Amino acid sequence: MKKLLFSLILAGVILSGCNHTPKLTQDEALQIINKELKYPRVIDFDIFCSDPAQAKSLLDAGLEADGIVTVQKTQKLKDIGKPLVQLTEKANPYLLLTPDKDKALDVQKVKIADEEVKDLTINPDGENKNIVWVEYTTVYKNITPFSVLMKRNLNEQVRHKVQFSLTDNGWILEKPIH
Repeated sequence: MKKLLFSLILAGVILSGCNHTPKLTQDEALQIINKELKYPRVIDFDIFCSDPAQAKSLLDAGLEADGIVTVQKTQKLKDIGKPLVQLTEKANPYLLLTPDKDKALDVQKVKIADEEVKDLTINPDGENKNIVWVEYTTVYKNITPFSVLMKRNLNEQVRHKVQFSLTDNGWILEKPIH
């Protein structure tokens, strides 16, 4: 009788162990999101230094008044083909590596901010135990003076939703939903 009882308990433990689906932890989800979606990431902006419309937008944004750029408002005949916008010493901390082909066209990449994941929540899929939905928030940090060139408010948090699926190799990120 004791052997039968022991066998039944052992069988119950073994069977319940086979039905166990590993849970996706917040740390694991954050690590996968950071790796696959490349967070934290730098938000950049291309300044077209020879473009009159770009020069006007830099003036309108107050970047010349702040001493970050100088804009040549008129051009003499000898200056045609030279950039209208010059970045000052104050802009140096925000300049990013710009490819040579862009430099040849008088384009300079500047940093707008750093985007990083702030928090996330994991929600199981109601129909499939091998799928979970992860909602996470990104925030912008280290916002630079060039952020005035962006059309969005960088002080607002942005919500994202992604799907994770359990495979033989563990949890993988399926697809971002925008």
